[in-house]
Amino acid sequence: MLDDFDRRDPHNTEFYAPARDDFGKYVQSLLDEEKGMNLRDGWVPCTHRWLVTPNGTVAGVSRLRHRIDTPFLLEEAGHVGYDIAPSQRGNGYGHIALRVALDEAIRLGLSKVLLYTSEDNMASRKVIERAGGVLEAVSYSEFWKERVCKYWLYVRSEG
Repeated sequence: MLDDFDRRDPHNTEFYAPARDDFGKYVQSLLDEEKGMNLRDGWVPCTHRWLVTPNGTVAGVSRLRHRIDTPFLLEEAGHVGYDIAPSQRGNGYGHIALRVALDEAIRLGLSKVLLYTSEDNMASRKVIERAGGVLEAVSYSEFWKERVCKYWLYVRSEG
């Protein structure tokens, strides 16, 4: 996945660079983050899940921030983030990544989650809307330097 991002989507490579330097330390940092331990300033507990294909390829990553009580998360990032490796896009992994995050939201007792995506990212917008996301606003993000869509999605269990 790291090589895939390096070649085809270098903008996202930086986020995963620590995995290349020391994979064990990187994994431990994700586990700590999920438990709310050793968090960087302004960060909140976050569950990370990797999407792995039957042949063992990491197709993507799903993240659920347990709360969004910082201005950045409330106004720029939301509860849910997911990245699909460029070579794996178009195979339905975005839907799976979002479902994984929603399942975690249910486990944590969240009733709704906030998501942001680029206005131009039609694939992600379709994933969010298909899952029931309701577009609240479109605005320019100073942080992302582009127009972003703000969605709320009510979480409900499948049972």
